[in-house]
Amino acid sequence: MHIAIPLYPRFTALDAVGPYTVMAFAPGFTVTFVAASPGPVPDDRGGSGLTATASYADLPHPDVIIVPGGPGTVEALSDRELVGWIGRAHERTRWTASVCSGSFLLGAAGLLAGRRATSHWGWLDRLAAFGAEPVSERVVVDGRIVTAAGVSAGIDMALTLLARLSDAETARAVQLAIEYDPDPPFDSGSAGGAPADLRERALGLIA
Repeated sequence: MHIAIPLYPRFTALDAVGPYTVMAFAPGFTVTFVAASPGPVPDDRGGSGLTATASYADLPHPDVIIVPGGPGTVEALSDRELVGWIGRAHERTRWTASVCSGSFLLGAAGLLAGRRATSHWGWLDRLAAFGAEPVSERVVVDGRIVTAAGVSAGIDMALTLLARLSDAETARAVQLAIEYDPDPPFDSGSAGGAPADLRERALGLIA
């Protein structure tokens, strides 16, 4: 099972690394970071990044693609090479997935029309511009497209996807292996229960 995660400038690292870690721990799975050309790709914080080990041309037909989001999504929407690869790869994938604003890249590739989909709460409503039905859920499965809400939701999405690609017990074993048992110190991880000033401050951190 070969999974490709495309990288583009100013992606959010956890959007890519969270699903990568889940899938890389699963027996029989290979995960490859791809980009227009192999090499380092800077993340949205500027202090680190990831290295693509293959180009889009090197991996035209992966079994699964997982598209990360991040502030760089705005510029990436006009990246014809990236959006074109997503669209072409989707024709033969078993599953096509996204994390956070990566769903906008699925939309740009024409994959969300008439589908339920999610994204980061700050931009969720804008998915309607791609013909999607915005859904405020952490993970949304519609056909063979799976979308996740903001950043950390990519881990939930990857475990959901792994259970469908393999089985629930494998996904449960991976969850335990990475000790994914969230117990946050604050009850402020959902925009639904956060006051307006906190939502504004949070958006200011990721703009």
